[in-house]
Amino acid sequence: MFNRNRNTNRYHNYIIVSEKDTGAKQLHFSHQKLIAVSGIAIIVVSLALFFSVDALTNVLYKNKMNDLKANYNHLSQTLISLQSQLEDVSSQMGSIENKDQAIRTYAGLPKIDKDVRQLGVGGANLTNAINLDNIPTDITSRISEIEMNVNVMSRKVKLELNSYNNLYDMVKKHSDNLKVIPSIPPVQKGYVNSGYGYRKDPFDGKVRFHYGLDFAVNTGTNVYAPADGKIKFVGNQGGFGNVLKIDHGNGNRSLFAHLSNIKVKIGSSVKRGDLVAISGNTGRSAGPHLHYEVHKYGAPQNPLDYFFSGYLK
Repeated sequence: MFNRNRNTNRYHNYIIVSEKDTGAKQLHFSHQKLIAVSGIAIIVVSLALFFSVDALTNVLYKNKMNDLKANYNHLSQTLISLQSQLEDVSSQMGSIENKDQAIRTYAGLPKIDKDVRQLGVGGANLTNAINLDNIPTDITSRISEIEMNVNVMSRKVKLELNSYNNLYDMVKKHSDNLKVIPSIPPVQKGYVNSGYGYRKDPFDGKVRFHYGLDFAVNTGTNVYAPADGKIKFVGNQGGFGNVLKIDHGNGNRSLFAHLSNIKVKIGSSVKRGDLVAISGNTGRSAGPHLHYEVHKYGAPQNPLDYFFSGYLK
């Protein structure tokens, strides 16, 4: 219970009475003391609230900064990963472009100029660009770089799509012609130990022109037809030993020398990939190997220029 006794003077007494079972207690306060105590209480409460809010703000700030740092690191790692993936795709695009050039050679289409490949076709739609405000400079620079790389890749992909559409139409139109091009290696094992062009003769050391490829293979290795065609010659040709010749049509012929066994007969038809002979060491030979030549209207050609699968692996 709270009582206030009025006096005729300027000073007032405030009495607080506490009633309990043990009795009543009275506390006397003057007006000045009450104001002083109230002021102190307000200051204490204010300070307590201030420090509580300040502590809470610091906690929230630190949590926010930790979240921002985590998000920043995650975004940074994501951008690095995206850039790495773009570089991988760019490398694969280089391989696709090489294959495109090879296919164009076989299809009789002109090669795409390097400058045209650099420019590509069209571009990515960047109208909905990311708002980069309030983002750290290193992040914005990475985003801009990735955006530019995506734009370049988009143009290259569109160019290749157009190119492959043209190639598809050409291949469909001239598929019969492609069947007669000697475009696969005649053996699936071994390696080329002597190429097309000038070389030292292994017997007398003189420099002579080598009109084919020598595949280093063991005797007994399967030899396959590089394209569709008809068998034009089977027999022995002196230094070449046992020889097989296939006429593929359109002026294309292939020759196989130093064979140990021939599996086909003159006049028989073969398909690309058919087994036609077995390698050996017959004739003028320094060791087991297969000598292979390609001719176009009687003129020797570098067989490597015809290996379709060699370019497309």
